[in-house]
Amino acid sequence: MSPNSAGPDGSAASDLIRELERTRDETLTYFSLDERDLTRTYGPGKWPVRFILHHLADSETVLFDRIRRVLSEPRQVLWVFDQDAWARGLEYSQVPLAISRRVYESVRQAIIYYAGRHYEPKGQLEFVHSVTGVRTLKDEFDKVASHNEHHLGQIRLALVVPEGPA
Repeated sequence: MSPNSAGPDGSAASDLIRELERTRDETLTYFSLDERDLTRTYGPGKWPVRFILHHLADSETVLFDRIRRVLSEPRQVLWVFDQDAWARGLEYSQVPLAISRRVYESVRQAIIYYAGRHYEPKGQLEFVHSVTGVRTLKDEFDKVASHNEHHLGQIRLALVVPEGPA
């Protein structure tokens, strides 16, 4: 979503909230896939759908933490996280998917709430990302939606890529 776009009610926040709800609703459907589909990947050496779903839940928590920190203590340095280290350390292959589903759904609901309250009036608040530099609260809210959509594209692709020989 472009930071200058506006929804039918004239609000960029309303566009963002619709996108957060849309990506949430689609993502939640994938947590109910059967075991065969959860093991599918969108390419050789890529994460299976199960790992992508765990990653989305963990990313929601990281991005939500950043949003809360920016609202509470702007201008601080917030660190990047190593998604592969999280997948190994948090044992994505062992964690029940139902746990990640509940984390994802509850944190997304909180992000939607805060986006509705703070996207426009406090969107200019800044923080320093340890890799990408100065970012704003609006940037981080937008990242939640774009990051989710990016991984939905990978899941969609994994589900249509023909499986290899059995």
